[in-house]
Amino acid sequence: MNGVFDTRPDTAYDDDISRRYHFPNKYLAEAERIEKDWIIFRESRRGGGRQGYVAVARVSGIEPDPSSPGKSSYARVTDYLEFDQVVPLKRGTQYYEDRLNSVTNPANIGVALQGKSVRTISEEEFAEITFAGLADTLHEANPHRLDHGKSEADQILKSFVTAAPEVQKRQIVGILANRPLRDWVFRRSVVTAYKETCAVTGLRIVNGGGKAEVQAAHIRAVKHDGPDIVPNGIALSATCHWLFDRHLISLRDDYSLLVAHNRVPRRFQDLFSNQVTRIHLPEDEKLWPHSAYIEWHRDRFIGR
Repeated sequence: MNGVFDTRPDTAYDDDISRRYHFPNKYLAEAERIEKDWIIFRESRRGGGRQGYVAVARVSGIEPDPSSPGKSSYARVTDYLEFDQVVPLKRGTQYYEDRLNSVTNPANIGVALQGKSVRTISEEEFAEITFAGLADTLHEANPHRLDHGKSEADQILKSFVTAAPEVQKRQIVGILANRPLRDWVFRRSVVTAYKETCAVTGLRIVNGGGKAEVQAAHIRAVKHDGPDIVPNGIALSATCHWLFDRHLISLRDDYSLLVAHNRVPRRFQDLFSNQVTRIHLPEDEKLWPHSAYIEWHRDRFIGR
C-alpha cells in the first residue's frame, strides 16, 4: 500500500525526511499499512512549504519514539529521491488524490486533509504523481543524458519510456530503486547545483560533446546509508573524486579543505593551490554539504 506523508519546513517534529519521519501515534495504524512500501512527501503551504508533492521514498520500518513511548513513532526512510519539480495537488481540473475530488470548494482542501498527515493512496495515484514529479528524468528527450545514450541509466530509461503506460506503472518502483538511474539523477542534481564546477579546483570543464567532466561524489557513502540528495554531494574533478572517496581529502565544518599531504601524491598537490578559505559552494545555501555528512566523512579522513 502506497501513501503520502505531509511535512512542512517549520515542523515541530523530529523529521529528517531523507532518513526519518516523526509522527503522533494517532497515525500509527495508517503508517503500518504503508510499511515496506513507497510514499510521497507533500509540503503544505503552512510554514513556507511549497504546497505540493516534492519527493518519493520507501518506508523501511516503523519504530516507537524512545523519548515519547506510546505517544509518537518514527517511520525510517530509505531510497529518498527529490522530484525534478514540485507537483501541485491537481492536474487540470482533477486532483491526483481521488479523495479530494469530492471537495467542491477548493478553499476547503486544507480542512479535508486536516488530521490526515499520514494517509494511503492507490498504486495508480502513486504512479501518476511520481511520473509528474520525475517528468524531466523520465523523458526520452532529456537533454542532460549522460554519455549520449551509452550509459546503463540511459538504456534503462529508453526501455522504460517506450513501454506501454500500464507496463510503466508496474515498473515504476523498480525504476525508483535502480542504482544506476539513481546515480544518474544524483549526478545531474549535484552538477547543476555546483554549475558544472569542481568544488576544490574551481575549474569548469565541458568536453566537445557538451558534457560536463565534473563528477558527483557522495559525502556519506551510499553503502553506509548516505542519501542521494545534494547536501550529501559535492562536485569534483575525477582526480579530486578519487582522493575524496579514499578520504585523502575531506572538509572542515567551515568548508575549508583538509588534505593528507603526507599521503597525497606530490603530482596532485597543485590541485589545491587555489584553496584559500573554503571550497566553491552552490549559490543556494540549502544545497551546501550538510554538517552531519561532513562529520561522517571527516571521521574517516586518513590525515586526522
